[in-house]
Amino acid sequence: MRAALVQLCSGDDPAANLPETEALIRDAARQGADLILTPECTNIVSADRAQQRAVLAEEAEDATLARLRSVAGALGCWLVIGSLLLKAGDGDPRFVNRSFVIAPDGTIRARYDKIHLFDVTLADGESYRESAAIRPGDRAVTVAAAGWRLGLSICYDLRFPQLYRDLARAGARILTVPSAFTVPTGAAHWEVLLRARAVETGCFVLAPAQTGLHATRAGRARRTYGHSLAVAPSGEVLADAGEAIGITLVEIGGGEAMPPMRDRSRISGTSR
Repeated sequence: MRAALVQLCSGDDPAANLPETEALIRDAARQGADLILTPECTNIVSADRAQQRAVLAEEAEDATLARLRSVAGALGCWLVIGSLLLKAGDGDPRFVNRSFVIAPDGTIRARYDKIHLFDVTLADGESYRESAAIRPGDRAVTVAAAGWRLGLSICYDLRFPQLYRDLARAGARILTVPSAFTVPTGAAHWEVLLRARAVETGCFVLAPAQTGLHATRAGRARRTYGHSLAVAPSGEVLADAGEAIGITLVEIGGGEAMPPMRDRSRISGTSR
């Protein structure tokens, strides 16, 4: 299988971000990608909650989701939208950080809401409090796509190995980790944690990322680490996108995946 990692530098206007995202997806399909993956927060990168409330929509009304479903259907490819930030709806004032798996006919085959939210203050004083505005998910998700079973996750989930253990036990052979990692934590932990998750589970890991300086209309601009990675079950890095916006292609061979992991440790209560 040929997979394509789409590396973006999304700003705080979903309508302005969409054309470049679509262009890169189309380019990946032209180059023969069977499975195309975009990063976390494909539609918007912004810490301005007022801006988010002004420009975001609920899932049923989201223009980015509707357009990318149409594009996947037109191209006949599998598409993992790493995540979209959406209004939760149902009277809940919070947002959801939701990943979508889109089939070649444009239908949504799976949804996953980020479980572990990024609440941290970095050494340079930069602070994130996702839990203040985002409703966490409560279940792990696997889905059959492009001849493989994918186990879905998003960014900060990467630091919780039990989630990936459960995904592997549920049959996942590829783990997706779309992200918008900060530069300090990316430099320190991004590659080593992705390689660890691959080795621990015997799975391939595909991790498309946001990169660069994200322009904002108000407040401090955010910088992300980039370096979208593909990792083999052995822990070998198969591809590293560096810091540039664009697509990175990688061949995933069916014979390279390790047998499903088996051990006698207690399984957590994460649902599937």
